[in-house]
Amino acid sequence: MISIFITGTDTGVGKTVVATGIAKALTKKGLDVGVMKPFATGGVEQNGTLISEDAVALRNSVSNPDPLDLINPICYRTPLAPKVAARVEGKEHRLNLVDRAWDQLKERHSTMIVEGIGGLLVPLRKKFFVVDLAKKLELPLVIVTRPSLGTLNHTLMTIHVARQYALPIAGVVINHHEKCEDEQTIETNREELSRLPGIPFLGEVPFQEGENQENEVFDEIVTKLS
Repeated sequence: MISIFITGTDTGVGKTVVATGIAKALTKKGLDVGVMKPFATGGVEQNGTLISEDAVALRNSVSNPDPLDLINPICYRTPLAPKVAARVEGKEHRLNLVDRAWDQLKERHSTMIVEGIGGLLVPLRKKFFVVDLAKKLELPLVIVTRPSLGTLNHTLMTIHVARQYALPIAGVVINHHEKCEDEQTIETNREELSRLPGIPFLGEVPFQEGENQENEVFDEIVTKLS
């Protein structure tokens, strides 16, 4: 099983749902899976510490959880792009924290699931974007997209950026992060996304209430990734 970098066509498309679902499916297979959310914003304070709820969900999805400061080395309270959140809060994050955490995690685990933030062109620092991070970590992409109107444009733009950076794409996942009742849009988008030349269509995650990602679709996705 290859390690992967999970990105989205936009914010709020359900990257964490897909990341945790894949991590759980791999863990069920007996693999030693590590998870990472290098950058997070919109953190909440618990016991005097700022934490990312996405990072907590990732940690809870694996059998050998690591400390949160390794899973998520950089977290801001302000729910904006990391570069903007840092400016608003008067801080400047150090990328070496991410490098150090990544080096430790990849030594601990045979497989890594890394979740980005927003889409590929979300700015992390000046002249450094999510796509640069994926390139630096040398991980193929799993692109999470939504089923509703506009997804073809967003997905194709994401693929275009990935190819400009010569990043391999492991596949596309449609995630029903919210209820969509436009059956024609859902069906035609599914058909088009499954026909993208050279891009594997990994699966479609149905809408589900709460945080339970125990769904057989993730077993199928993992099989296609293996």
